[in-house]
Amino acid sequence: MGRVTRRHALLRVGPEETIRRIDSLAVEEPLEIRLNGEPYLVTMRTPGDDIDLVHGLLYSEGIINERSDIVLARYCAGSDADGVNSYNVLEITLQSGASAPAAARRNVVTSSACGICGATSIEQVVHESPYAVDPELRVETGLILSAPTLLRQYQRAFDQTGGLHAAGLLGLDSSMVCVREDVGRHNAVDKVIGWAIREQLLPLRRMILMVSGRASFELTQKAVLAGIPVLAAVSAPSSLAAELAEEAGLTLVGFVRGETMNVYTHPQRIVGSMNGELRLQA
Repeated sequence: MGRVTRRHALLRVGPEETIRRIDSLAVEEPLEIRLNGEPYLVTMRTPGDDIDLVHGLLYSEGIINERSDIVLARYCAGSDADGVNSYNVLEITLQSGASAPAAARRNVVTSSACGICGATSIEQVVHESPYAVDPELRVETGLILSAPTLLRQYQRAFDQTGGLHAAGLLGLDSSMVCVREDVGRHNAVDKVIGWAIREQLLPLRRMILMVSGRASFELTQKAVLAGIPVLAAVSAPSSLAAELAEEAGLTLVGFVRGETMNVYTHPQRIVGSMNGELRLQA
């Protein structure tokens, strides 16, 4: 498998000295995905957990509904100039009932920054989601406030590079059941949801999805499709993410930092506070 980090020479310029040194960079490489022998897309990602990534990506794209829809996932051999497997081409064999429609084939490079940004409407996402979010579920404020710290403990590649996003599935018992890192925030989320698909854990009705960056429409869409009730981010959500979360019944939380957070949608799901009293100020 490919490496997650790679050493690179640099020139460190400062007010008192300029020095040459070696730094660790987050690896970004293309992954070509082929469905039943046909090219589907090439996406930029950090190598590792590619099988999880593909499961999550194909699920969010509506190509698969469950683990059994993928019969076989294997790397193609001899992918580089030297005939050595670069682990950058993944062949997916689908069940006969699961196939990518011709109009959905994306034989293009998608960036790690943007991911696969479709024009899916809010109505489509809500209609296509197979799982309803539990309206009676309640989550302690302290649990969400602790989520960034719990996630950070597993960001080992970020410790070396400072250049990777992370996504984690946090249980209501404070256990971080799955964490994945990637140069693309969409990929990190696809990896954790793909892991849950392979473990046959969907719907994730009692999980919090914690992400290390901002909450975009695409990340909110992935959470809704997986039946996740709470999406928490250390940064800001977009307006469309908030609109989708409101319509889908998902609690969207942003700027989770220290002892504060902003709850943008369905705040009734959040109960208590760090000092035992929740006060709302108009």
